[in-house]
Amino acid sequence: MTGKIIGTVRSPRGTKGKTTSKQADEAAPQTPERQIRRRPKNRRAQIAAESAAAFGAHGYHGVSMDDIARRLDISSTALYRHFPSKYALFREELLRLSGLALSATELPEEAAGWSPRERVDHVVDAIIGLTIANRPTVALVRWERRYLEPADFDELNAQFAAAIAALRTLIGEVRPELDRRDRAIRAVAIFAVVSSIGDHHATVPAKALAPLLTATSWALIDADLVRPDGTAPAGSAKDRYQPFKHDLLLRKAVELFHERGYPNVSMEDIAGAADLSAASAVYRYYRSKSDLLVAAFRRAADRVSAAIAPAIAAADTPAAALATLIELYVAGSFDERALTFVYYAEFSHVDHADQVTLRHLQQLIIAEWAKLVVAARPELSMGEARILVHAAFSLVVDLGRAFGDEICPQPTVVQLLETILLGRPLPR
Repeated sequence: MTGKIIGTVRSPRGTKGKTTSKQADEAAPQTPERQIRRRPKNRRAQIAAESAAAFGAHGYHGVSMDDIARRLDISSTALYRHFPSKYALFREELLRLSGLALSATELPEEAAGWSPRERVDHVVDAIIGLTIANRPTVALVRWERRYLEPADFDELNAQFAAAIAALRTLIGEVRPELDRRDRAIRAVAIFAVVSSIGDHHATVPAKALAPLLTATSWALIDADLVRPDGTAPAGSAKDRYQPFKHDLLLRKAVELFHERGYPNVSMEDIAGAADLSAASAVYRYYRSKSDLLVAAFRRAADRVSAAIAPAIAAADTPAAALATLIELYVAGSFDERALTFVYYAEFSHVDHADQVTLRHLQQLIIAEWAKLVVAARPELSMGEARILVHAAFSLVVDLGRAFGDEICPQPTVVQLLETILLGRPLPR
């Protein structure tokens, strides 16, 4: 009897009848099918790509393994099955990029029948194409390579050195009258200009970016640079006076940030470098380590922005105004080389509110320089001019890091910046 009650349902007419097996199936609650998540065959490559994007956006110290796992929607345990540490992911991306740079300088077999300019064209096109394809992460190599362990650092540098040497040799085939030094300077300059697109978000249409970088690369190869006469520039301002304590603190902090990286410097380190007894003494002048960094960045930005109006007012032409600004920018960068590097390498460590202010000031500076570039070269758009201004600014850092002041002195750097912005060095 009980079984009959359980096995009946009320018919549409209110009568009772037996449930068919089909009706019972329809009446029973449907159990959702179990979703089976299959591991992608290319999971390791997917992890490497996602971690590279994270490092590119936030820097090595701004990303954790948990961050990467969340981006991939996997567990940290699954992530560690493929890579033992965050460092392993960071190392993989940087060595991948240095390997790409080296591969870009390799010529195909058919290049044996090409002219020297055709061979250079092929390599420059390859460098530009690979850099554009990897734009979100190329800045890692420029500013975060110092976080590599010594053996990995040496491997990365060896690959880039080989790539620069290969390009230097090809430039020598185009311009055999140049000595080894001049060829090397131009090779480094080309890599610096092309990779500078990773330092900013300025954009131009894709069909315009590659030709712009190609034309600038050839301008650097073809430029006739005047050798300096050997006269040493006047002593820098910082050597002519005893700085106030807050200036000394700022300079020592920047030097430490440059040598070790911002995350690896403590307030105690800064106090010791400035001959202060304790970290508490630093707080009399600056509220925090981040406050020191912001003060340094403001100094760098103010130095560049303050020169714009006087240079324009004193010049007869836009090209002349640019020439003055270039001279002042290069002199200031040589005067405070560590600060110029730190400005690019440590910007992500500034508080967000200060980042907004500093970026706005930087954009105003770039825009003013770009207006002068367009006025001097009407064939360029404002977007293209901005790309070139960014390239000129970052070139100073790369040349200083690669050669130092002796091999690439101020007059040479000035002429290279003129070539980038004006298409050729100005007569001397």
